[in-house]
Amino acid sequence: MSFESIYKIYSPKIFRVCLGYFNDAEKAKDVTQETFIVVFECLSSLKNKDNIAGWIYRIATNKCLRQLQNEKRNELLPDYDFSNMEDKETAVSEGTYLKLWQYINELNELDRIIIGLYLEDLNQDKIAEIVGLSHANVRVRVHRIKEILSKKMKMHE
Repeated sequence: MSFESIYKIYSPKIFRVCLGYFNDAEKAKDVTQETFIVVFECLSSLKNKDNIAGWIYRIATNKCLRQLQNEKRNELLPDYDFSNMEDKETAVSEGTYLKLWQYINELNELDRIIIGLYLEDLNQDKIAEIVGLSHANVRVRVHRIKEILSKKMKMHE
């Protein structure tokens, strides 16, 4: 698979994952671009090309986490408010959808990562590989996250 086809397939998905971390379209675009620079530089040396998606998601997740750590060190951590999304591809005017993202934002960091990858239709085995947990642990966390979000959404109604 060529870099161009990989970029075309995965860049919108990676952008949405990054947007979930930063709620800033420009910052999400920057981190997405940085992710694909690493992909471009390392693609030829990748040994296991069967799991390109997991590899790309892992790079993006690490880039996002590193960016957040740098911002925390500089005390510039932005407020995660998904109701202000401006990107046309991800912005939705329905209050329910925005409320869901607000509740996702209130989750702890690992749970936000897990549910973000889950919402990108990654299977639980790949999510487990990316976040470094067992498949069973990811399955339980996804179930608990869904329960938490369901309860909050019901209270919102």
